[in-house]
Amino acid sequence: VQLQASGGGVVQAGGSLRLSCAASGNIFNGNLMGWYRQAPGNQRELVARIWSSGITMYADSVKGRFTISRDNAKKTVYLQMNMLKPEDTAVYYCNKYPTSGVAYWGQGTLVTVSS
Repeated sequence: VQLQASGGGVVQAGGSLRLSCAASGNIFNGNLMGWYRQAPGNQRELVARIWSSGITMYADSVKGRFTISRDNAKKTVYLQMNMLKPEDTAVYYCNKYPTSGVAYWGQGTLVTVSS
């Protein structure tokens, strides 16, 4: 099982980051994939999801600012984050959607947006 998220960092408000997540085949192949985030003291929340066909859906809080994409050949999902806000600060994870029965999340990647 592999979920390796990368690309996080510290950025000023209004800046951009691009996250990547390499997943093992049993998680990625044919599945909806999602980006999730968890801020300190909060529950993990779904940010965006993408079907294997490329259809996407976003949480209202990131709509128009974030773009999810996937490379099926590389088994990798991406999250382009623009116009970042301090409230976007969180650890970001990828995984399949829905997450019922999911036990493994990987380490995630930390995004910190300073005001």
